[in-house]
Amino acid sequence: MPELPEVETTRRGVDPHVVGRKIVALAVHEPRLRWRVPDTLPAAVKGQLVRQTGRRAKYILFQLDSGTLLLHLGMSGSLRVLPADTPRVAHDHFDMLLDSGVTLRFNDPRRFGSLHYTTESPDEHPLLSHLAPEPLDDAFDADYLWRITRKRKVAIKQLLMNSSLVVGVGNIYASEALFRARIRPKRQARSLKPKEVARLTRSVKAVLKMAIKVGGTTLRDYVNADGNPGYFRQKLYVYERSGKPCRVCGGPVKHFTQGQRSTYYCPVCQK
Repeated sequence: MPELPEVETTRRGVDPHVVGRKIVALAVHEPRLRWRVPDTLPAAVKGQLVRQTGRRAKYILFQLDSGTLLLHLGMSGSLRVLPADTPRVAHDHFDMLLDSGVTLRFNDPRRFGSLHYTTESPDEHPLLSHLAPEPLDDAFDADYLWRITRKRKVAIKQLLMNSSLVVGVGNIYASEALFRARIRPKRQARSLKPKEVARLTRSVKAVLKMAIKVGGTTLRDYVNADGNPGYFRQKLYVYERSGKPCRVCGGPVKHFTQGQRSTYYCPVCQK
């Protein structure tokens, strides 16, 4: 599933191609995404200028003259910048045709992605209004993480993946951040000491920034706006490295299922 670094990489990839460009047409080939794309949407955005792009959690935002498009990549979605006459392939669900002669094409084999439009502030949209702080914002700091962990018995990895507490960390990056912070994923959140909380906060930010820098992580489906994979996989310390030697201590990386998700850790380096 594309996580925050993959979504941010996609946003940065499409940004120079769309900002300042007019939407000539929105061609919806398959409206049955996670939520059905309204029949009225193509007419609503046609002719509008893309003023800027943004991101909130795992949503890419396209600010137009009179509203905002919200795009979620879902579990297997990708957004590509292509010449408008590029032949479609299987699972190409919509094209945003621009006056430059290029199109933003959304491909999603599982159809868990979604496309929404609002004329109100995107922060007030039902899908965004309840979201917690961004992990790369100043609001997510050691003091904040300390406060939200104090009374919670839940495992710290589960807390990091709770979007009502912090958005967009995701499974891969939670495992990697906990390794760098030397904290076992099963530790109760409330058991963390102040120094550990501070270390974990720094690790979450560092891991996400590093992943964005190299274009995210491609394990299966994800490609960026240019069609290239993300290269953070080469920098993973524990994720999907079960049985392989830890890159720090040399001991075997362990794997278990936690909250129906795969979790990886080093029993030597993480306490």
